Amino acid sequence: MDIFERFQAGYEAAQDCWEVLKQDKKLLLFPLASAICCLLVLVTFGLPLYYNNASLFELLAHTDRHHIMQQTPGWFWVVLFAFYFCNYFVIAFFNSGLVYCAVRSFQARPVTVGDGIAAAIRCLPQLIGWSLISATIGLALQALESNNRNVGRFLSGILGAAWTVLTYFVVPVLVLEKVGAFKAIGRSTQILRKTWGEGIFARIGIGWFLLPFWLLGVGLIVLGSYFLTTSSAALGGLLLGAAVLYLIVMGLVNSALETILLGGLYQYATEGLSPLGHGVTGDAFYSRD
Repeated sequence: MDIFERFQAGYEAAQDCWEVLKQDKKLLLFPLASAICCLLVLVTFGLPLYYNNASLFELLAHTDRHHIMQQTPGWFWVVLFAFYFCNYFVIAFFNSGLVYCAVRSFQARPVTVGDGIAAAIRCLPQLIGWSLISATIGLALQALESNNRNVGRFLSGILGAAWTVLTYFVVPVLVLEKVGAFKAIGRSTQILRKTWGEGIFARIGIGWFLLPFWLLGVGLIVLGSYFLTTSSAALGGLLLGAAVLYLIVMGLVNSALETILLGGLYQYATEGLSPLGHGVTGDAFYSRD
């Protein structure tokens, strides 16, 4: 298969994921709930944490981290670890529910949002273990980055990217195989070796598939900004408000499609099944010859 065929197959994969989302729009509740809960976690931990003008918000915003860490007491690291744990747990919990629903949909089996939540609850011990590991890695990378502004940031970026890639399939392994967190990391690496090429082109396909929708949002912003500079300020404000709401929805759709794709890739790598017959796990796209 040449490069153009792979791009076409990736685009078809995005279309297949879109069909799953169209068939059950309630799946958008998973990324929505995840975003709301992550925001609540950020506010809950961030607002009380001020010590000599060093706050969690400043850390996350990369505002002179080296100076902040030098002025921060030891207990701050404990609180930061708790923040990472809660954040990773929220993301893993709702992603696992969506992956479960996606795989069931690919198998043409009835599924509800409640089924996804129930599946995530059933693997709570595994999700907690995974969140503890993720928080530990996150804290270590934070310490590395804060220790040296240039070298530390570079190494942290490289190691963080490698960790993200190697653990790409951890969530579906946890929720569908119910293995321990460490074993899930090993399984994720095995699955990644089978699907890394297909996964890259499929994610590119999602980007291309959603590009016109993103451009529409940008067009609304440009149009609203134009009207703000004229006598139609009210119309401009209305268009900008609509653009913000539209882009939020698009962010949820993008997140849902990528997680649905994750379920499709996992299912093919582990079972060799072709959920919708051509894109996500079609024989041409996933040929291992």
